[in-house]
Amino acid sequence: MERRQYHIGCRPGDVARYVLLPGDPARVSIISKLWDGFQEVASHREYCTHTGVYKGVSISAVSTGIGSPSAGIAVEELARIGADTMIRVGSCGAIQPDIKCGDIVISTGAVRLEGTSKQYICAEYPAVANYEVVLALIEAAELFGHRYHVGITASTDSFYCGQGRTGFRGYKSSMTDTLVPDLQKARVLNLEMEMAAIFTLANLFGLRAGAICAVFAERMGGVFDAKGEKDAAQVASEAVKILSEWDVRKERQGRKYWHPSLR
Repeated sequence: MERRQYHIGCRPGDVARYVLLPGDPARVSIISKLWDGFQEVASHREYCTHTGVYKGVSISAVSTGIGSPSAGIAVEELARIGADTMIRVGSCGAIQPDIKCGDIVISTGAVRLEGTSKQYICAEYPAVANYEVVLALIEAAELFGHRYHVGITASTDSFYCGQGRTGFRGYKSSMTDTLVPDLQKARVLNLEMEMAAIFTLANLFGLRAGAICAVFAERMGGVFDAKGEKDAAQVASEAVKILSEWDVRKERQGRKYWHPSLR
C-alpha cells in the first residue's frame, strides 16, 4: 500500500477514483461547491485537494498549478493512491476564429510542445484523450446546453514566447511569429499548458484522461474575458457521473469498453 504522497499530501482513501484536475488552486473550491458535499483533505504547495460526492458519485478535485511538470507530479502521485480517471478542468486561449470567450473546448488530443512528456517517451508517441471521457464530456455539455467545441489542443511550457507572444523587451525568435499560424493551419483549436503531459502519462500508466477548458482569450481578436469557468466545472462534474454509470453497466455486462448499445 502506498504511503502519503510527498507533493499532493494525500494517501490511499483520500481521493476518489474519479479526479478533476484544475490548474488554479482557487478553482478547486469553484468546482467542489457544485457538489452535494465535500471536505478539504490536503493542501500542500500548489496542490489543494477536495473530496466529496456529486449526485451520489464519489469525486475529487486536485489542483496542479501551472505547467506540465507539476501536472505530471499530480498524475504520478494520484495514480499511486488509486485514481484511475482524471479530467483536466482549465482555461485556454482560442486560436480559431469561431471559438469565443466563454465557450468550452473538449480536447481529443494535444500537440506535445511541452517537455515533461518527453521525459517519459519519445516525441512521436501521441497525447490522446480517452474516448470514454471525451464522450462523457460531450454528453454533459449537451445536457447543460453549453456552447462547446471538440478537437486538438496544443500544450506549451511557456505562456509568452511559447504561445506566440512577444517576450520582455520585445524579445522573440522566428518561431514566435510562425507558431500560431502553423497551428491554425493544422486545425488546432486552442493553447494551454498541462494537457499533453496528462494525456501522455495517463496512457502510459493505463489510466483514463480527458480535458475541458473554458476559453478566456480569443487570440485572433485580442479579446480577453475570463468567463466559462463554472460551466467547465459543471460539465466535468457531470461527466464523472456519466462515466460512473457507464462503468457500472460495463461491469454488470462483463464488458471492458463502453459502446452505445450497452445502453
